[in-house]
Amino acid sequence: MRWIIWLVGVALAATGTVQAQWVLQQSNTTAGLRGIHSLGNGVAWASGTNGTILRTTDGGTTWQKCAVPPGAQNLDFRAIQGFDAHAAMAMSSGPGNQSRLYKTIDGCKTWTLIYTNPDPNGFWDAYRLGPDRGSGADTDEGLLIGDPVRGHFPIYVIDIDETNFQVTPLGHLPDSKKGEAAFAASNSSLFIEWTYGTFWIATGGKNGARVIRRVIHGKNYKFAYGTYPSAKVPIAHGNDSSGIFALAFRPEPKVPLKPLTFRVGIAVGGDYAKPDESAATAAYTLDGGKSWSAAKSMPGGYRSAVAYDEAAKMWIAVGPNGTDVSDDDGKNWRAVKPVSNESPNADKNWNAISLPFAVGPNGRIGKLDEAALAK
Repeated sequence: MRWIIWLVGVALAATGTVQAQWVLQQSNTTAGLRGIHSLGNGVAWASGTNGTILRTTDGGTTWQKCAVPPGAQNLDFRAIQGFDAHAAMAMSSGPGNQSRLYKTIDGCKTWTLIYTNPDPNGFWDAYRLGPDRGSGADTDEGLLIGDPVRGHFPIYVIDIDETNFQVTPLGHLPDSKKGEAAFAASNSSLFIEWTYGTFWIATGGKNGARVIRRVIHGKNYKFAYGTYPSAKVPIAHGNDSSGIFALAFRPEPKVPLKPLTFRVGIAVGGDYAKPDESAATAAYTLDGGKSWSAAKSMPGGYRSAVAYDEAAKMWIAVGPNGTDVSDDDGKNWRAVKPVSNESPNADKNWNAISLPFAVGPNGRIGKLDEAALAK
């Protein structure tokens, strides 16, 4: 959704706080950051305004400022997906041809434009790979979604290997409602899983908040036909600035002879124009998104991103005015506040999350203190 603005958080008074926080990183940029993708083993990519793309290969000790992709000086890179330390794809969001995909395979020394939004009325929102992504040498698939055009959500399939990135529009598209759109807040309005080709799209706007599901038996998205069932989600809605801003699922434990499934999921959001309003900012599902329930105790305000910390068995949601955690699969949330040796605003001013990192305005990058989270 194109109405996203940059927000700076304010202090939040909360009870039931947890002493766990973000260790602030030196990013060497003042760009507004909304894209972050951590691959593990110390490798992560970040992206933002003015064609900014960053990379770390040492767990955030140093962040390299990458070369600006050609013609991208004024673009806003809302999404970045890395394949390894050398290969990545960055997605910019903007009206028409300001929505683009660029790739690098040489550690971001050079970039190649591989696809431009063909619809002048389009606006891209999110691009994601399957959770079992491999290295840049493996064949993979991803999906890209945008705001509705002519009554449908556009979806593109991206076939990826180390040297070839092919983009194909999906043949069958989900219908949109009047005044409905997805948000390009944190590259989190789309979630996909690989085993059965399931994906979920989170929406908001004047016509309510819902999650659209699609299940495809097999791994080839290009031949996806059929219906797109959806479910209403009890998240704030009713205007252009409200709805679901982020969606995530956690995988079930692996069982022999049983495929990995995603039943437990979290949706967060609210109204970004009212960041301190905590009502209707989080919901959860226990049946793969068929039905949703409102959290009993909500996060402390609008939240733009959410992720599951497997090590801590905890969900983490971030936004402009704070960070919240849930250890009961989204039924209850409690605030995270800085500890004595941390910056007093270490809990706030965040846009997007890919653990262990979070990013925000003015080049803000934080790394989660896992040891503190476990206390």
